[in-house]
Amino acid sequence: MNIKRAKEEIKNTIEAYLMRDEYGAYAIPVIHQRPILLIGPPGIGKTQIMEQISQECRIGLVAYTITHHTRQSAIGLPYIQEKIYDSVRRSVTEYTMSEIVAAIYDKIEMTGLKEGILFIDEINCVSETLAPTMLQFLQAKTFGNHKIPEGWIIVAAGNPPEYNKSVRDFDVVTLDRIKMIQVEADFPVWKEYAESVQIHPAIIAYLNVKQQNFCQIETTVDGKRFATPRGWEDLSRLIETYEKLGKTADREVVCQYIQHPRIAKDFANYLELYYKYENDYKVDEILDGVIQESVCDKLARAPFDERLSVMSLLLAKLNSDFGQIVRAEERLERLQGLFRQMKPQNCEMAVQGLTGSAEEIKGLDRLESLAAGTAAERRYKLDAGLLSRKEDHLFQDVQQILEHLIQYLKAEHIQEPEQVWKEVQKVFDRENDSYEERFDACGVRLEHAFDFMEAAFGDSQEMVVFITGLNTSFYSMKFLQEYQCQKYYQYNEKLLFDSQEKDILNKMESFGV
Repeated sequence: MNIKRAKEEIKNTIEAYLMRDEYGAYAIPVIHQRPILLIGPPGIGKTQIMEQISQECRIGLVAYTITHHTRQSAIGLPYIQEKIYDSVRRSVTEYTMSEIVAAIYDKIEMTGLKEGILFIDEINCVSETLAPTMLQFLQAKTFGNHKIPEGWIIVAAGNPPEYNKSVRDFDVVTLDRIKMIQVEADFPVWKEYAESVQIHPAIIAYLNVKQQNFCQIETTVDGKRFATPRGWEDLSRLIETYEKLGKTADREVVCQYIQHPRIAKDFANYLELYYKYENDYKVDEILDGVIQESVCDKLARAPFDERLSVMSLLLAKLNSDFGQIVRAEERLERLQGLFRQMKPQNCEMAVQGLTGSAEEIKGLDRLESLAAGTAAERRYKLDAGLLSRKEDHLFQDVQQILEHLIQYLKAEHIQEPEQVWKEVQKVFDRENDSYEERFDACGVRLEHAFDFMEAAFGDSQEMVVFITGLNTSFYSMKFLQEYQCQKYYQYNEKLLFDSQEKDILNKMESFGV
């Protein structure tokens, strides 16, 4: 199965394992809660989905790469304990608590999360001395003499033997006690994820037509050659940062992440052309409504891969706009929820914004309390590992708005409830106006993109690709649920892109793209 389906299955399993019966006990007894074993190629996101699952399920996560540990750190150190058996005092070897089990109790104490995931990576690549310990761990849910606490679900991951010569096969006794999930690389699923986290558009555009280069791991006489989803994502973050610094990721840089010489060279050449097309066709000007006939004619006569790259640029710019709108909307909703708490709970807030009498507001003290509570919530979730990078940015944006408002109120010596409430309304109204302006501007840029596509291609296969790109992007679909773009609905209905896209991809292959 693909990684998205695997994530869903693990979440379902966690929900089932943590469900309690009418007596408060786990509906599936711990002894029957099979550890989950995730087997798949390196770099496809096995570790990453565990972080996502713990955040989405709001449970703890303790993660270890077991190949970094020795038998002593896994089961604990031996010590001599004196005991009496049949009235005879005897010396007995016992073990200190495993570092891994202790880490679970530390996590519980630090976060208060009594349920969670113990994730053990590379479990089938352990040393010979540690292998029996891992079998015991999977079979009995213990490290040495210490059991994994109830409520903590075991998930392990490993690579198939073709990717790692150190892989050890599990015996039937062990396999019969685990829940096995086989995972394979799947570009369409990764593309969906890549759109949502805004992987660099050049990478998405390149892999869209060179899907065979998405995940390749080969063993040659010269050693391992590989390109993995993890490599593409890490390269994306570097390219984005390089662009902000005014630097270029050339072939040598690409090779540091995509360690497959042929693929790295091919993508480096594509990236160079991508930047050239961005400059030649002035995509930002197109989205601002500057559509030159010479540019349309040039693109119409260009090779298909060049036309595809320009469309990818258009979609990437739009998707960036859509993403900013979605984040602004989330920020506005968070602010509205916080400001609502400054009124009695039985006082409703109008859908359009904030209303209510000033006497209902508790003033500056209440606002400071809300700001402190927001900061404390962020610190707790960060420490507990329950906060994604996107959610953390939302917290920081809201905190900054609250802090600026509080600083302004203090500087102006505004403390009376009526005056504080007026300033709160001003801040909310300003954020709301800014959101609406950006939303409308984003819609105008989308309309300009359609104007350009019509001028350059009309009802052609390129328009099919463009519509398909909008329909497969997380942020564009979210935007289009609220923005009524007539041309989008017109072409979406008119062009049977589902059937035509296959023909286009076949044509792209015939062009050697």
